[in-house]
Amino acid sequence: MSSETIPAGLGRRTFLRGTGAAIALSALMAATANARPARPGAAGYGPLQPAPGGELLLPAGFTYVAFGRTGEIMSDGVPTPGSHDGMAAFDAGNGLVRLVRNHERGNGVPFAQPAYDPAAAGGTTNLVFDTSSMELVSSFGTLSGTIRNCAGGPTPAGSWLTCEETFTPLTVPVPHGYIFEVPAAADGPVAPVPLKAMGRFVHEAVCTDPGTGIVYETEDRGTSGFYRFVPNDPADLAAGGALEMLAVKDRPQYDTRTGQRPNANLPVEWVPIADPDPDSSDALAVYNQGFAQGGATFARLEGAWWGDGSAYFVSTSGGDIGAGQVWEYTPRGNSGGQLKLVFESADRAQLESPDNITVSPRTNGLVLCEDGSGKDLVRGVSVGGEIFPLVELAANNDSEWAGATFSPDGRVLFVNNQGLGTTYAITGPWEDGAL
Repeated sequence: MSSETIPAGLGRRTFLRGTGAAIALSALMAATANARPARPGAAGYGPLQPAPGGELLLPAGFTYVAFGRTGEIMSDGVPTPGSHDGMAAFDAGNGLVRLVRNHERGNGVPFAQPAYDPAAAGGTTNLVFDTSSMELVSSFGTLSGTIRNCAGGPTPAGSWLTCEETFTPLTVPVPHGYIFEVPAAADGPVAPVPLKAMGRFVHEAVCTDPGTGIVYETEDRGTSGFYRFVPNDPADLAAGGALEMLAVKDRPQYDTRTGQRPNANLPVEWVPIADPDPDSSDALAVYNQGFAQGGATFARLEGAWWGDGSAYFVSTSGGDIGAGQVWEYTPRGNSGGQLKLVFESADRAQLESPDNITVSPRTNGLVLCEDGSGKDLVRGVSVGGEIFPLVELAANNDSEWAGATFSPDGRVLFVNNQGLGTTYAITGPWEDGAL
């Protein structure tokens, strides 16, 4: 994502399998809250080395296919837009996978019609990939005319919620800062409908509780809130609902950014956001409503995934050294639920500014996409909490990785490199390691 998130292992808890599965991380921390580097042969797949094709460094035995590059002509005759970002994979049957991919672009010419804003160049593309032949089958623009589509999240209904990581006041001709829904099954442009009740602010990611339909939302600001949207109709998010912000019970305006104790249970409550789409030029207008009622403050919230009965979300710059935190929110019946810090990075050399996250449906291991200030890698995390390198660019390796997602059978890892504007499909002997 932009400059405007997670780490270690699991104990008895497991990841929820399947597309959009969240990360179950309650045993992610050692007592010191520091992740353990992988021992050779313990969890990782060995040292990275040039893979056939020359673009990537991968463990021995792994290969990749590059596709969906910026500028390549899609099935609809339009050049593929750049700035590839968040993504999810959906099972389409017979070895086919449908990918919905974000494009974190700003002002410019839309790449499809109808466009939400005729002066905005962001949006989403849908791709069909054959995992049997390892070939791209088709691709097309699906949502257009939005701005800075960074992350988002899959829904139980088989759609992708794409989030605008931006904010504009209502006074501009076409306001921005919304969430839009894109069906994974779409074969062309969809009507761009901003889900205004879900809030207008600098969005990052979402995850959905499949049992209740409640959608949890992150905000990418130095002072940010963690929100939930309670829909009137979980099958129709456009039908509206209530937006609320997390607050720590009996500790109003709690600051989570530093000085936190791992695995401490914090009971929470939810305060209402009376005006989720405020007539204001302040990008923090929604946050300020919640904060005034005692809402908690986080540092740059990014990735969010649901699994094992909890929402897991990442603070990319939280923690005492600012290298990242991972939080777990667990609903508890009629109470507000509880919040817990499950990881805080204490070593930038080991892991810095992870952003997008996904899990392996084969083993429940974790994959992290780095977006730090130096060399960026895709890193794996074993269920036991060992971090190891998984993917690196052979050249220009300071480019952001994003959108990591496994095919539902766990055989193919899809991931985007934003700087190169390329999507990769990676396969290999996953059974030899933690993923």
